[in-house]
This record gives sequence, structure tokens and C-alpha cells, in this order.
Amino acid sequence: MKIGITCYPTYGGSGAVATELGIALAARGHEVHFITYAQPFRLPSFLPRVWFHEVDVGRYPLFEYPPYDLALAVRMHEVVRDHQLDVLHCHYAIPHATSAWIAREMLRDGAGDIRVVTTLHGTDITIVGQDRSFYTITRFSIERSDAVTAVSDYLRDETYRAFGCVGCEVEVIPNFINPAQYDRAKHVFPIPQEVTGGRKVIMHISNFRPVKRVRDIVRTFAGINAVIPSVLVMVGDGPERVDAEAEARELKVADHVLFLGKIDAIAPLLAGADLFLLTSDKESFGLSALEAMASGVPVVGARAGGLPEVVTEGVTGLLRPVGDVDAMAAAGIAVLGDADRWRTMSRAAAVDARTRFAEEAIVARYEALYERTLASAPTR
Repeated sequence: MKIGITCYPTYGGSGAVATELGIALAARGHEVHFITYAQPFRLPSFLPRVWFHEVDVGRYPLFEYPPYDLALAVRMHEVVRDHQLDVLHCHYAIPHATSAWIAREMLRDGAGDIRVVTTLHGTDITIVGQDRSFYTITRFSIERSDAVTAVSDYLRDETYRAFGCVGCEVEVIPNFINPAQYDRAKHVFPIPQEVTGGRKVIMHISNFRPVKRVRDIVRTFAGINAVIPSVLVMVGDGPERVDAEAEARELKVADHVLFLGKIDAIAPLLAGADLFLLTSDKESFGLSALEAMASGVPVVGARAGGLPEVVTEGVTGLLRPVGDVDAMAAAGIAVLGDADRWRTMSRAAAVDARTRFAEEAIVARYEALYERTLASAPTR
């Protein structure tokens, strides 16, 4: 098959999953075309059967805000026409699925046709899509897709609840990991021993948006560090980083917190972690938690959204109510303070991630979805 993939190419779970999916599909013999405004951050410079088509958003004085969605639709139309694509797989309903629908309408001039598959990742449904300004176009884009998937049962149910899509079946296909990539034994932890000083390494990885509640990460860490000497490694960047840094200073733990910024290769970092924190209040899946589990790192986090579908309570991690940093700190202490319990959870996390979320099985489900979609009548 010839598959076009559009995603947000910058740091974030949806872009990571979309890119890894494209790489895996190419390895299975498919032709994959990424169509977006920048090269996806996890995409190497060259791979066989993988192409990158940049969306050029022109600057014109009349446009205070350049219309990326229209520029994307034009580029999608060109790539489908010139490369005879079979499927456009859009990660996020708006603007990507909207642009794909426009591109398909443009193809009615005889240049061909295209099937549109839309994967919902989270904030396109839970936050942006339910905003009054975008509600109608989000629902329209979902209903005009030929197939729709969500990364968790929680997100599927939230889509039905919020939009009540008519004649829209949302199939749950979870995120996945490449087991070999997150083999803890294959990596060398890049942070020097003199920095960690033999302390426990606690880690958080995100785009530091408000939904991630990164100040709660720092507060939870402060509670753990008061009992078990630790270092907190914060990977990523975003609008809440300044507040997290301020929180660390206020709680007098700034000397024990490392803000590393955006880093693409996270597997070596996770290989040296003892505990992973994820305190989001609307986590639709929790890809970073899954990557941590695959690396044998137990997870402590908030019991919200789709995270309970990833983390098995008491087996691969511990989940507590959103915002209850004291309870999460106590959970972290319980795991880190008991070596036997940590080893048991670490092994269980790695096995569970490789069993339920292995790349080969999940990518095969996407392949089957594409084939069913191509065999069905297009949605108009």
C-alpha cells in the first residue's frame, strides 16, 4: 500500500506514534509519505520507502495568521495525485482530517480518490475539539473520515459522549513500543554518576503543557526526596517549564532537579531510571508511561483518562487521585523503599509492555484497518 501520514511533527506522543508507525509500515514493505510542516522529530534523515513532503505555509500581508490547514490540503492533494496514494492517515482530527477531506474533494476533478483514516490522540477531543469554536468542525471531520481510531477505551467513550457522532464507529487501537528499542540492558545511562551521586533517579517526560501538571511532578518528587535521596530528571519543554522550575526553587529541591529540555533519544535515559512520574489530569493514553514500563521502570501517576488502561495497579505501577501529591509521593516511597517490590514491578512492567503493546501486533491491526477501509465505499 501507499500511505500518507500527517501528524504534528514536534515533541509529543501523537507525533512519536505516527512516526514510529510510518517507519514500521515501511519496514513491512509499504510506501510511506509524511506530509507535514517539518520533518517529524523521530524520523531519521533517510529510510527506504519513506518520503517527507514539507508543507509550505506562504507569508502574505493579508493573512495575520497563515492558513496552514489550506496549505496542508493543497500539499495532500499534490502528493496523492503525484504518488497515487491509497490512504491518508491523519493523526488528530483538526486540522489534519479536515484538510484531508478538502484534498479528497479536490480530487473529484478526476485526479483520483483517497481513503481517510483519522486517529484521535487526546486533546483534539478532550480540550480543543470541545471548544465552541472548533466543536462543529471536529465532529464534521470525524464523521467524514472513512475510518476512525482512538488510542484508548477512555478516548473512544469520550468521543461518543462529547460528539455523539452519527454513523461513526471508533475502533480502539492502542499505542505501541518497539521492544528492542527499550531493552534496558542495551543502553548506557548518559547522565554521569557524579551527577546522580548514587541516588534514585526519578523521571518525567512530556511537552510540559498545563494538562501534564508538571508542578505536581515537582511536588511529588519533593515528598519522595524528603525520605529517599533522589534526583528528578525532567525531559521535554513547553509553557509550564518556568512554573516547574519556580516550584523546585520554592520547595528548595532545585539542586536535585535536572531540566534537560527536548531530547529525541529517550530510551538511554529511561534505562537508568528507577521511577517514572506522570500526574496528568487528562491523559488519553500515556505513551511516555508505556515507554518507561518497556524499560522496566515502574510508574506512579494520576488515576485519570486512559492511564489505568496502561498501568496495572499494584503490578506495574501505582495510581492515585489527580492532584493528590502526598499520596503519589507515598506511593513512590513504597516502591523505591522496597528493593524486592521494585524488582518485581520492574520485571512485570517490561513483560506487560512487550506483551500487550508490542509493535508487530499493533501495526498489523493498522494494516488490517487500511485494507478494510480500501475495500469499503468512501465516506462523503
